[in-house]
Amino acid sequence: MTKRLFISHSWSYSERYNSMVSLLNSKPFFQWTNYSIPEERAFTLRSKETMKEELRQQIRPVNCVIIISGMWFNHSEWIQFELDYASILGKPILAVRPRSARMMPYAITNKADKIVNWNTDSIVAGIREIS
Repeated sequence: MTKRLFISHSWSYSERYNSMVSLLNSKPFFQWTNYSIPEERAFTLRSKETMKEELRQQIRPVNCVIIISGMWFNHSEWIQFELDYASILGKPILAVRPRSARMMPYAITNKADKIVNWNTDSIVAGIREIS
């Protein structure tokens, strides 16, 4: 079964997002569809409300929302919106702890259905478990 995933990210800091996409693509016998909009398909900056609606449209059809917790400090307003909207819809949330991170923001741990470390097997197992 193909998993429909939304990966929280920022176009300004795409390296972790790109790493996550590569990691998921490298896992044998794991099929997924990316509902996030990558930097190369970024749309022009819009009003806050328009941006929220864009995010809603990306999150609505997914089986799981992935939050890379290391991005929290730079983009907490948008990540909080994504967390809250996913929760409203009852979408499972997988929090991924970046390498060498010891602590995660409470806002993420409070909403996450599962928290995993940054490695392919843990992330894919977490997605399969909660979605």
